[in-house]
Amino acid sequence: MIRFEDVDVVFGEHRAVSHLDLEIQEGEFFTLLGPSGCGKTTALRSLAGFVEPTGGRVLIAGRDVTRVPSEKRGVGMVFQNYALFPSMNVRENIAFGLTVQKGGDRLSKAEQNRRVDEIAERTGLASGQLDKNVSELSGGQQQRVAIARALVLTPRILLLDEPLSNLDAKLRVQLREQLKELQHEVGVTTVYVTHDQEEALTLSDRIAVLDAGHLQQVGTPEEIYDRSATPFVCRFIGENNRLTPAQLVSIGGGLDTTAESYVRPEKLHLAAPDAASAASTWLEGEIVGRTYHGSHSVYTVTVEDGMLRVSVPAGASARTWDAGDVVRVDVDPRWILQYPAA
Repeated sequence: MIRFEDVDVVFGEHRAVSHLDLEIQEGEFFTLLGPSGCGKTTALRSLAGFVEPTGGRVLIAGRDVTRVPSEKRGVGMVFQNYALFPSMNVRENIAFGLTVQKGGDRLSKAEQNRRVDEIAERTGLASGQLDKNVSELSGGQQQRVAIARALVLTPRILLLDEPLSNLDAKLRVQLREQLKELQHEVGVTTVYVTHDQEEALTLSDRIAVLDAGHLQQVGTPEEIYDRSATPFVCRFIGENNRLTPAQLVSIGGGLDTTAESYVRPEKLHLAAPDAASAASTWLEGEIVGRTYHGSHSVYTVTVEDGMLRVSVPAGASARTWDAGDVVRVDVDPRWILQYPAA
């Protein structure tokens, strides 16, 4: 559906995107993920037609659109700040793209209104809100208007540039669930840009992780998280413990003690030193502290010559450990991610 072929984007001396090769399937919810300045928004804008690549090609459905104007690519765009027109009401904002269509593509006023009513209902906007000025709406409602304005043109591809970043945390969670449901319902190929790892993991069919303009890994959320391909991806996605050589020696199991090695806090388990366990590998440690997160607690444990953080789910059967308690940290070597030195 969408293909980046060896795409470079250079601004002066700065290479924002470097030799990007990437394919996105039709109907996918695909996320470009990375820290600020990694090139994710530049890649999205090159797909939208707002930035012309310095080298390489961008293809949509097999057609080279590298130098095709944005309005002729069949894409809809939702910007980080929504870019709504403050002088127009909600209906006029949603219908704007329909009203500026030319020639035989222009719809009758009645058909424009029908489309606006239909997409407003799909995006969760009440009919009573359509005559309101956009300034009267909440941030979440304005985001729905921006998405409706993009979808009313029935694009083949929907592009979203950090559309939830201006919302509070609880509303972000609510709207990302609704956004995923809407994407499945409409079936539009969606390319989403974010720096929020949790957002990417919960929304995406697949994720591309970028750093400093370079593609680091492409995969499902599970592959990105559990089988991170590079140390950068491992460190950037979620929480992790970097294991020391001494800890690796104690774990054993044929691990490379010279490799850069990590394990996620939730892959470790705490037990009393004399407790029965099916774990074949464990380390003895001492509790240093605990942070409470509601759904879970994170314990800091001294083990050998370093510290490990262990995530323990909350529950009636969950034991609370105190600083100074001696514990056993159960480790499954299969969950240890290792990156041998080049």
